[in-house]
Amino acid sequence: MKLILALGNPGDRYRDTRHNAGWWLADHLATRWSFGAFRQVGPEASVDGRVQGHAVRISKPMTYMNRSGQVLSRYLAVPDFSFEDDLLVAVDDTALPPGRFRIKGRGSAGGHNGLQSIEEVLDSREYSRLRVGVGSPTHPDIDLADWVLGAPSSRDEETILEQFGRMALAVESWMTEGMESAMNAFNSA
Repeated sequence: MKLILALGNPGDRYRDTRHNAGWWLADHLATRWSFGAFRQVGPEASVDGRVQGHAVRISKPMTYMNRSGQVLSRYLAVPDFSFEDDLLVAVDDTALPPGRFRIKGRGSAGGHNGLQSIEEVLDSREYSRLRVGVGSPTHPDIDLADWVLGAPSSRDEETILEQFGRMALAVESWMTEGMESAMNAFNSA
């Protein structure tokens, strides 16, 4: 099974914030692949289906960003699940401008609390991630936490959403051809 773990924060207060860009992508993928509605069971909301012959689960941890990794414990106990090969984390990234994204096979948390939580549970940085650009604060007086917990401008949001088709293709490439191929095809632009 391929697990797409989309990071975000639960609740209406956070739904439209930059920090929930991973959840926005999860919703897009579930619709694109006709998976149906997410269902919450315990600490996650998820939906299952098949994509190009692969069993796929899209998961949204409902634990808040800084505890996102907690949902992974149950998957680590599943025989034949390898987080190095079967896990892709969809996450917001302030280092990338809105509309840009990067798919990577490893890396650091880079100060992102959700990724830090995942690294702590996995005791590793060797997992795939798709980083969705949300831009950085537009003024030096804007705190980074306030920035990610704020809503993007309508222009920035539209720019991000316009790239979801390409992001979906990158995810599909990761599933069927592997990370190296997906990086070569989608990180050049």
